[in-house]
Amino acid sequence: MDENALLKQLEEVAQNLGIEVRYENLKKEGSSSLGGLCRLKGQYLLIVNSKTAGRDKIEALAAALERFDLSRFYLKPGLREFLDRRPKITTLPDSGQQEDNL
Repeated sequence: MDENALLKQLEEVAQNLGIEVRYENLKKEGSSSLGGLCRLKGQYLLIVNSKTAGRDKIEALAAALERFDLSRFYLKPGLREFLDRRPKITTLPDSGQQEDNL
């Protein structure tokens, strides 16, 4: 699957989960952060470094989405396979009732 298509699909999944995705310039001296997921006023916000390569944006989105239970969502087979191949992290039980300390 091409990077642009994969990125778009990950963004759509985030949107379906109610996660706002923002691309911001996070480049600071000595830092190369890809971004991260946070909760602001009860809403999930994923900030992704706009200056990183496409593959890094994909990694930032995938890492954030894997914190949620995606089993109840339809994902295109290529996207599901991509996410299944990644190392697993702790999945939160329900996207509507997650912890504030992500």
